[in-house]
Amino acid sequence: MGFKFNVCEVFEVAEHLERNGAKFYRKISECFEDPDARKTLLLLSDWELEHADKFAAIGKSFSDSECPPTVSDVNHEDILYLRAMAGGHVFDVDKDLCSDLGGSRDKKEVLQMAVGLEKEAIVFYLGLKAAVPTDAGKEKVESIIKAKMRHIGILNRELSVLK
Repeated sequence: MGFKFNVCEVFEVAEHLERNGAKFYRKISECFEDPDARKTLLLLSDWELEHADKFAAIGKSFSDSECPPTVSDVNHEDILYLRAMAGGHVFDVDKDLCSDLGGSRDKKEVLQMAVGLEKEAIVFYLGLKAAVPTDAGKEKVESIIKAKMRHIGILNRELSVLK
């Protein structure tokens, strides 16, 4: 049995994922001595918080009729599943980030890591989009994906300056 999610659930998960992203970038900034790299990571954290707030506002703007229950789920296990996926799929804030980084820690490495994470988030959101019925807001989920794509463009411009 495949999951189907309504657009409200997707935006709730998007908000959760973005808040995890903000925590991740803020936490990983502590692993860098390079002030420019730290500044970039804190900027990325701010971006994620801005998106979280935006997604929360969008999610709250839907009427009850736009977000009907997708399954009989009195325990809200479907949204708990999505939150668990969002929590560990892209931005895992519970692991030892500094030791996972290994050797050099410069701005180029930070930007490359961020591009990779944004791509992972896009893949995650594409999966969520596929789980949203066509009449239940697929186009709204697409707005999340486009925001992530804009992040990648900004990060790639920053990378091109460093090469």
